[in-house]
Amino acid sequence: MLPQWEKIKGIALELFFPSYCVGCGKEGSFLCDTCHGSLRRLAPPLCPRCGLPQPQEGLCRGCAGGKASIDGIRSPFAFEGTLRRAVHQLKYQNLRALASLLGGLLHDYFATASLPASVLVPVPLHPTRLRERGYNQAELLARELGQRSGLPVVDGCLTRRKPTPPQVGTISARERRDNVAGAFTCNGRQLQGEQVLLIDDVATSGATLDACAAALKEGGVASVWGLTLAREL
Repeated sequence: MLPQWEKIKGIALELFFPSYCVGCGKEGSFLCDTCHGSLRRLAPPLCPRCGLPQPQEGLCRGCAGGKASIDGIRSPFAFEGTLRRAVHQLKYQNLRALASLLGGLLHDYFATASLPASVLVPVPLHPTRLRERGYNQAELLARELGQRSGLPVVDGCLTRRKPTPPQVGTISARERRDNVAGAFTCNGRQLQGEQVLLIDDVATSGATLDACAAALKEGGVASVWGLTLAREL
């Protein structure tokens, strides 16, 4: 009965509150077929660590000269155009209904990406920002991916212990690393031995994901990969 009721409720909501494409404004869905087809997908060759597109195989210049705690980062799309608007509406305009669509896009990629994962962990917000926003968009995406993939979502084991400025718009990779250095902690040994897949909406430089990975590995995690919906190029 519950699935049937949910279906009826969805039809009623669509009737009285129709969805509009975040890309072109066309009525019918949050992402029309045309705008979906226009999303820029990141294609190989990719840097095996940070996931940035490269002209040839191998580590990018930024990753070749340094060490990292994270085992790798992957993102299906470039952070631009329609997808940028969709993420901003989810993140800043309280359009949480977009989480289902964006989580579905994330799952479509995950289903073919062969990333090692036994548990999903959303990148946490600082409690102050969480209170201001009312929700964590990374957790919404992780929940959607968990429902589709069957992987458990663990929220609360990784925490952000100090507020940090937004990574988008920072001047350099060093500044981004400094922003998040020591910002996260892994509480207890709940994830010891697990293969963690960190979930977030956007990767800018990868510094936030790497700081999370450092904290998780201090907590005994076996491996940490990052999966974000989009990548800043």
